[in-house]
Amino acid sequence: MLKHIKHIKGIHPGFVLERELRKRKLGKGRFAISVEEFPQTLVAITKGKRKMNAALSLRIEKALGLEEGYFMVLQAYHDIHCEKHKAQKQESPDLSVLRPVLFWDTPIEKIQWQRQKKAVIRRVFERGNDAEKQEIERFYGPSLVQKILKEIKLHESSL
Repeated sequence: MLKHIKHIKGIHPGFVLERELRKRKLGKGRFAISVEEFPQTLVAITKGKRKMNAALSLRIEKALGLEEGYFMVLQAYHDIHCEKHKAQKQESPDLSVLRPVLFWDTPIEKIQWQRQKKAVIRRVFERGNDAEKQEIERFYGPSLVQKILKEIKLHESSL
């Protein structure tokens, strides 16, 4: 069953457990008691509000006839997904330096700074002031900014 994990990487193991219980027509309360766990704990896990622990994972896997470690692998991938998401949120320039009017067509909080770096750099260097340009250079690094600005100029000169 570990082969199928690539399709559900990042999903909380409780959601997978919920689906498995529904598929087998097992009630959460009775199942929780059968694996010697409090029903409230199992419900919290299936709602994604609580992490799966190793001891419970082993008991659930044994009761459902699943491969050992299945839910712990899912929990590890979910934790990785959450950490990446957290790191991505923290990766933005100092928004107190950038004027929101530069990004009039998009709420500044919704800009995906890494994914849209070419558009951001272009806009700031076309319409921004010196402080905004410095902040963008600080955030992306001077070499990346210069590389993208050269690409933009090359593209515009070929039109």
